[in-house]
Amino acid sequence: MKALNITGTQSTPDILCNPDTGVVAMGGDSYPENSFEFFNELIEWVEQFLEQTERPLRLELRLIYMNTSSVKAMMDIFDLLEAAFGRGRQVMVQWCYDPDNERVAELAEEFREDCSFPFDIVPHD
Repeated sequence: MKALNITGTQSTPDILCNPDTGVVAMGGDSYPENSFEFFNELIEWVEQFLEQTERPLRLELRLIYMNTSSVKAMMDIFDLLEAAFGRGRQVMVQWCYDPDNERVAELAEEFREDCSFPFDIVPHD
């Protein structure tokens, strides 16, 4: 399985997926023109990782802003994690946020309410 590295832009987050460590890291703003197209490769990578390996998967988020369609894509990813967790897989999310940005913390809380897998929301410096 190959790593996935997508360099962020003004409107898209950096995405780094490491199959050796099982870490998917995303950071930055997310308001791409076509969220389905932008996130499709990431969603496929997560699906393949969960199908082809037994290693734990850790999603590390440092997102600043997400538009509605990016939120939908993130929900799709969390649904994949939830299903894997239900099958006994180790999955977790760590969402780091700027303590001055309460909207991001509230969004992370809303996501966490729908998840039964470990989901940490942590302020960062």
